[in-house]
Amino acid sequence: MNITEPDYKYYKKSCREVLESLGSSENGLSSKEAEERLKKYGQNIIKEEKKPSAIIIFLNQFNSFLIWVLIAATIISFIVGETLDAIVILAILIVNAVLGFIQEYKAEKAIDALKRLSAPRALVLRDGIIKDIPSSEIVPGDILILEEGKHIPADGRVIEDVELFTQESSLTGESFPIKKTVKEISRELLIADQTNMVFAGTIVTHGRGRAVVTATGMATEIGKIAKIMTETKHEPTPMQVQLSSIGKKIGFLTLIICGLIFSASMIRQTGTTIELFLT
Repeated sequence: MNITEPDYKYYKKSCREVLESLGSSENGLSSKEAEERLKKYGQNIIKEEKKPSAIIIFLNQFNSFLIWVLIAATIISFIVGETLDAIVILAILIVNAVLGFIQEYKAEKAIDALKRLSAPRALVLRDGIIKDIPSSEIVPGDILILEEGKHIPADGRVIEDVELFTQESSLTGESFPIKKTVKEISRELLIADQTNMVFAGTIVTHGRGRAVVTATGMATEIGKIAKIMTETKHEPTPMQVQLSSIGKKIGFLTLIICGLIFSASMIRQTGTTIELFLT
């Protein structure tokens, strides 16, 4: 079994069973074993795709057929001397682009916010002694030393607790600290109710304890959230698809109507070409 398999419910297992399944012990891993597992499972980090620059995000706000029509209307208005109309349309385009940019830019920064929940260093038990290591080097099977005020760098099963409480609002939305225990739980539970588990991105608010790491990096619960955000952020919602379709239809309809009016006026020879454009 893959020791980081997400469907393996560690909260249902006793401390001994969890340690055995992870190939670890209360004294932690050896430095050699930790090095081999780091090569196998990778660094304990939240990965992300290359993000577009702020300029690209802003320019993408103009990538719409209806916006192109309005830009064309702005240019024509400037050409024929209707400066006020052109300025009004241009102002609407800029405001729309700025609002869209702010919304999309915030979404792009969401993963950065998740990454900031991780501590740069952590205490683990290796070779039977406590070591201060970079959080990125934590591997499944490591024994985390949990202390008050410290961020938890990976998901883990609690194997020792002394009045241990954690704040998990960043993950579950629960505003009150959660009392942790070493006892196994027999029934099916949501993450917020798994009181014998600790999770990456949360913080120890009281007490101390130890936990054996069950998942690192993108396999953690917060890593799964980051993965979902990465996979879905470029997919338009059904409403966005519908609005885009409506915008194209309105744009085409506007061009057709303008073309018919322009053609009819030319045939009737009413007004100059500039006046027909303004119509």
